Amino acid sequence: MTTTALDLLRAHGRGSSAFLAYNQDTEHFQTPDLKGLIAYRPAGRRHLVQLTGPCAAEADQPALTAAFREFAARQRRRITAVQLLREEATACAELGYAVNQLGVSFSIDLARFTLRGGKLAETRNRLSQARRAGVAVTEESTMDAELAVLLAAIDQVWLRAKGRAVKQLGFMVGERGGRGAEHRRLFVARAAGRIVAYISFSPVYGPRPGWLYDLTRRHPEAPTGAIESIIATAAEVFREEGAGWLHLGFTPFVRLHPEHRIPGADNGILHRLMRQVAGRERWLYSARTQERFKTKWAPHHIEPEYLAFEHGLSLGAGWQLLRLIGAL
Repeated sequence: MTTTALDLLRAHGRGSSAFLAYNQDTEHFQTPDLKGLIAYRPAGRRHLVQLTGPCAAEADQPALTAAFREFAARQRRRITAVQLLREEATACAELGYAVNQLGVSFSIDLARFTLRGGKLAETRNRLSQARRAGVAVTEESTMDAELAVLLAAIDQVWLRAKGRAVKQLGFMVGERGGRGAEHRRLFVARAAGRIVAYISFSPVYGPRPGWLYDLTRRHPEAPTGAIESIIATAAEVFREEGAGWLHLGFTPFVRLHPEHRIPGADNGILHRLMRQVAGRERWLYSARTQERFKTKWAPHHIEPEYLAFEHGLSLGAGWQLLRLIGAL
């Protein structure tokens, strides 16, 4: 199962977040007669939350989706799908799902990546501050047990600094350990001999292959520009290796534009609710802060991603989704 799942992701994963399907606690729905998988997690007693669209050849996707729906129905569960690309969301809409834009993902074309120009002025300034503070970035093994202990300490400090009510987001965010650890890349920033920040990157397959800026942690006392230094260093390493893209990842509740709506499937109540959520950053998730951070890298591609409810808008399904990702 594990090797097959990874092979399927390599062959058919399309979105920049597809590798998150390989997270340790994420389950894979498969059938004997189809080469494909659907990544999901149970949520409560009545719901299944699907991550991205079906990972299969295009011709097999309708049959795989139908089998997954039968699987859910036998358990009397409803499906909520998240981080769908436009074509995947359209397919759900044709099946009668309620479909709304959930946010956007940001990506950098490494062939065109530069730190020059007015749009990158703030980034250059923060990189200069980091250099003056002695920040040094190195790539490290994701399988180093001693290093993992040090990074776990950074995690705890980061969480405490965010406040008691903040949880680590799950499901739609990567992880350092688990079955996918050996396939990720890890870059660490040090200052004065101690670790002050780190970022793990996940592989991205499909039409824009490269790496996904995934899990990031920063010590509250880290010098300004530590995170920017990691990203700039990793971007150069990946470009020298021939990678095409550096994906900055998905940000929910931002750029919810009318032109991204799926005609006939968009739920007005859900759309207004998500706009209200976007305005309550302290309550849920610092989406606007993420958006500002990602746009200061002047991304070359911004893509809408969608949320779909199998049997129409459900308060219970939305509640279970927020619980699953750790937002509540």
